[in-house]
Amino acid sequence: MTDAGELIAGRYRLAERIGQGSMGVIWRARDERLDRVVAVKQLDYDAATGQAAGEQARLRALREARLTARLRHPHAITVHDVVDAAGGPYLVMEYLPSRSLAEILLDRESLPADEVARIGVQVASALAAAHAEGVVHRDVTPGNVLLGEAGVAKIADFGISRATGEGTVTGGGFIAGTPAYLAPEVAGGREAGFPSDVFSLGATLYRALEGAPPFGNDENAITLLLRIANEEIAPPRHSGPLAEVLTRMLQRDPEGRPSMAEVQELFEAVTGGRPLPPPRPRARAGTRLLRVRRPRRRLVLAAAAGAVLLAIGVLIGTVLVPGGTTTVAAPVSSASPPPASSAPTTTADLGCAARYEVTNSWPGGYQVQVTVRNDRTAGLSGWSVRWQLPAGHRISGLWNGTYTVDGSTVTVENADWNAKLDANATTTFGLIALTQNGSADARPALTCRTL
Repeated sequence: MTDAGELIAGRYRLAERIGQGSMGVIWRARDERLDRVVAVKQLDYDAATGQAAGEQARLRALREARLTARLRHPHAITVHDVVDAAGGPYLVMEYLPSRSLAEILLDRESLPADEVARIGVQVASALAAAHAEGVVHRDVTPGNVLLGEAGVAKIADFGISRATGEGTVTGGGFIAGTPAYLAPEVAGGREAGFPSDVFSLGATLYRALEGAPPFGNDENAITLLLRIANEEIAPPRHSGPLAEVLTRMLQRDPEGRPSMAEVQELFEAVTGGRPLPPPRPRARAGTRLLRVRRPRRRLVLAAAAGAVLLAIGVLIGTVLVPGGTTTVAAPVSSASPPPASSAPTTTADLGCAARYEVTNSWPGGYQVQVTVRNDRTAGLSGWSVRWQLPAGHRISGLWNGTYTVDGSTVTVENADWNAKLDANATTTFGLIALTQNGSADARPALTCRTL
């Protein structure tokens, strides 16, 4: 048993136990090499089960470190180090003098709506960043929301998180997460995904606003899981924009919930006193409901033409600039796709240009960052980027902009805050795409247009 005062890995001096996270005990400690206070998480397992359990705990620690170390976000607890030492593997993390939201709610039955919204926008921003890295938290609860000084909120404990496409370490088929805050699909036995994090954050904030989780707090976990899996939640008693945001997040159908990036935008509207953006329509078949801008017959013809172009492996990109200048990109053969790090760029002497880069990929999906540059000698006040989605691909979330899909054509327009670009200035937006064939090799040509 690890005790206070023990030196871990010749560097981290344990001071006192400060909490219990998923799968581990957490200590306040001092990094004697850098002379700073850190949090050290000791992975729990039963030593009586032997070497196999110890190896599982070590792999779990390494996986958690790898997942969480991807995140460098002001509202996510940072992982500094992972070490193997006597007593098991240890995660060394940022120490935040704080109380969890769960502790605060033991003293206060509920919180004011404006305080809940401020917590929501911070945590949603961190989870949106995690989702952009392909990481599902899977245990968003009041116990994992830390509230520090000056109202700073941070999401902690990615201990049972999993990168999309990465297998679980422990196996066993158990339901991972805190029952009262599970999404209905997870309570019913389905795999957790990005929408389940949205539901769990909504349930966490519902608890803070309403005084109880959406499905209550039954001590019988099986009864609670059945209720979550089969019953509808009670609508929030509170009214106003925050209640509407929570209602959108707590939709039973995962496809009916906003993405986490959209949730962040909703909370920003609430905290900024602005009207909520309308819900973005989604198709019932698991794809986004398309906003049609042209007659059906033209849509069919356009889709057929796109399929022909894809079949012959030709990608033709254009850049439109003020005055009608057009640049045509060289064709690219689909038989020899560029490597994952390649980043096509639209080019032009005037106007805006856009550069497309796949920054992360996993089986069934990938993450993209698009850099938009103002190529004009004067500033611009708006921009849009357009490209053709490859067959079988669909967008599941986008941040730093708004988008529509018309047939296979995706159009992204600037957000309010990044519309204006000085000469030669750049901005970025990002997205998550899902694909039926598991390939992220397609590199569409982009069209950038000033507005």
